[in-house]
Amino acid sequence: MLEKLFTSGIRADIMSLLFNNPEEKFYVREIARLTNKNASGIKRELDKLEQMDLVISEREGNLKYFKVNRNSSLFPELKGLIAKSLGVPGALKSVLKALDAKAAFIHGPYVEDPNLPSLDLFVVCDSNNIGKTLDDVEKRFGREIRYTIMSQAEYKTIKKSGERSVKKLLSAKKILLLGRL
Repeated sequence: MLEKLFTSGIRADIMSLLFNNPEEKFYVREIARLTNKNASGIKRELDKLEQMDLVISEREGNLKYFKVNRNSSLFPELKGLIAKSLGVPGALKSVLKALDAKAAFIHGPYVEDPNLPSLDLFVVCDSNNIGKTLDDVEKRFGREIRYTIMSQAEYKTIKKSGERSVKKLLSAKKILLLGRL
């Protein structure tokens, strides 16, 4: 089973997305966009994961959606393994991509010392669902996540204004998770 499970980089990206968002369902082209991979390769790997009973699918209209099989006996162990292999930044990147965040970065003391019990996160996103998702990441990793969320319009306005605090934040050392600043 293990040799079948870890044979592809595409499969690892799919598993990372699905296992970090177990409540969500995605269609093939959406997964391809979120992982920056070819849709045909995504479909092939999803079919293999479905044969291994790690992923389930359901049809809604013309679309076939895929999500992680939470009833699989391997689900808890794989979820933990994927979380540990990605670390907090990888998990945040994965969940923020799924929420269609446009830009995100970690800043503050965590950048210098990733063993700290908390981190500061800045996110540019128009979604209102981020709080619950970040709570889940906090629980999974046992770290406090202090976050600032701005809509795209708000971010553009504040960036254009040249406000000193924003310039300082954008020029400080950071771990870029998504997008361009």
